[in-house]
Amino acid sequence: MFAHHAGRHSISQSPPIDQAFDQHVLSCVLSCALKEVEAGEATATEATGLSRAELRDLLAVSFAAVPINAFALEEVGEPEPDPEQKLLRELLLAHARPGDLASVRFAKIIARRAMRNNHLWQDLGLFNRTELSRLLATHFPTLAAGNIQNMKWKKYFYRKLCEAEGFSLCTAPSCRECDDFESCFGPEAGESRLARIKNGLALDQEALSSAPRGGQS
Repeated sequence: MFAHHAGRHSISQSPPIDQAFDQHVLSCVLSCALKEVEAGEATATEATGLSRAELRDLLAVSFAAVPINAFALEEVGEPEPDPEQKLLRELLLAHARPGDLASVRFAKIIARRAMRNNHLWQDLGLFNRTELSRLLATHFPTLAAGNIQNMKWKKYFYRKLCEAEGFSLCTAPSCRECDDFESCFGPEAGESRLARIKNGLALDQEALSSAPRGGQS
């Protein structure tokens, strides 16, 4: 249901207003969250970092056609961010657009999804890194503007957190002299999670259609 909206956006031109792009990003995030809920991997609040009330409001306002009970909100607790997630959320909120509820919501979502192991754009269900860069430039402009060397976003966030504490986890004298340069600045290629989900469903359907049916020799 969300994937249909996200897929339609991906093949069209960039929308002229940020609200349309925000809707696309939320569609991608909620698509991934719903798959995790259905697979028993996480609750809706754990998958998004949003409270039950925030999810209800989001679904009611922006995705009225989606049944709220699909996320089993009545059965879940409120999200409890760990210290690392709290630090990242605070960093994002410090650079969020003033008075913008959407920026606050995205700060919570990004901080939560960043705890996963993939590239951040994949964790959010986006189609590529460019979409993530656009999202960050829109809602956290001063933070995004500081990434002048095009560092991977997760690496950049943790560098900023280290700087705020007055230390650095990196021991290299400079990025150019680092033996692990690709870890921070290499390409962030790969398949989007939504494409992976779609491909997985296609493979499952193919396996079902090719399986022998009962009663046949």
